[in-house]
Amino acid sequence: MFFSKMTVIIIKANYYFFGCTMNFFLISDRAKVSVSDKTSSILHILVCMTIIYILLMIFGLLGNILTILVVWLRPHMRSCTYLYLSSMAVSDILILLLLPLDLYKLWRPRPWPLGDLACKLTMFLSECCTFCTILHITFLSLERYLVVCWPFTAKTLVTQRRTRTIIGCLWLGAAVSAAPVLVMVGVEEVGGEDPGVDTRECRCTHYASSSGLLSAMMILSNMYFLVPLCILGLVYSLIGRTLWLRSHNNRRDQSQRHTIRMLGVIVLAFVLCWLPFHVGRTILTLSDGQETNYFNLVSSVLYYLSAALNPLLYNVVSTRYRHAVRSIVGSFQEKKQEKGKTKKQLRCVFPL
Repeated sequence: MFFSKMTVIIIKANYYFFGCTMNFFLISDRAKVSVSDKTSSILHILVCMTIIYILLMIFGLLGNILTILVVWLRPHMRSCTYLYLSSMAVSDILILLLLPLDLYKLWRPRPWPLGDLACKLTMFLSECCTFCTILHITFLSLERYLVVCWPFTAKTLVTQRRTRTIIGCLWLGAAVSAAPVLVMVGVEEVGGEDPGVDTRECRCTHYASSSGLLSAMMILSNMYFLVPLCILGLVYSLIGRTLWLRSHNNRRDQSQRHTIRMLGVIVLAFVLCWLPFHVGRTILTLSDGQETNYFNLVSSVLYYLSAALNPLLYNVVSTRYRHAVRSIVGSFQEKKQEKGKTKKQLRCVFPL
């Protein structure tokens, strides 16, 4: 059994603030507590987390891939709003593709199985996608603000070409903001009590902690969440006020209300899923207390849930998206049926 040679198990959530990666189970050979007292509960947690992570990854990848297909295979879905949503889907897919590595580290946090370059790139990609998603939601909301509150200005500024340019700039800005992570993290030996045991970890380096780079990056990360949160609150307040003062019978306003309702649900889900994540990793960056272990475990699930949830929200809130999904799925089924009929016809013409 995995824990058979151990004499104690210490549970500790270790969030490196620059990403969602965590070492949740640290195992020590020298302890006074029996393994049997801890093994059962830890295995239950591991199994539950594994099931949840696998489900989130499967449904999240399928949903986000379907979102990209809907936007790019249906010309009428290539509005500026859905261009942002398809780009967000790419970011969510990248986040979900990193999930298996976190799942592996839940079961075996040490030693780090890959090299130093892989450590830096995975942490960088995680933080880059985090920043990118926040920027997409913010600029998408600002675009809706222009369309609703300044419609004549929006006709000039809000175009597909400009939207694609902005999306490219958002990815570039997120990559530049996350670039310090490439210096902050690396594979280091963690001091252990057992000689001969490989204790290499992908973690924040001592240089990052001692130089103040970790603290600076923590401030940047929190600003990336708090500033957009304030902007979103202001923008949706102004949008709501504008729509409230207008006639409810206007067809264009009804369409805008429908879009704003969908975006409002997305923003609400974003805040609910990401607020615990930012709070948890900030607490564990400032203190090494263990009272927040389970809070951090839940917030890590919410982090990945946010990447898997958006396609479901689109499907529930947006009738237009729902119809597009049905047409895509229906076209795939028709092609499959036609392919099956062709094979049958060939068998009839050329029997074996």
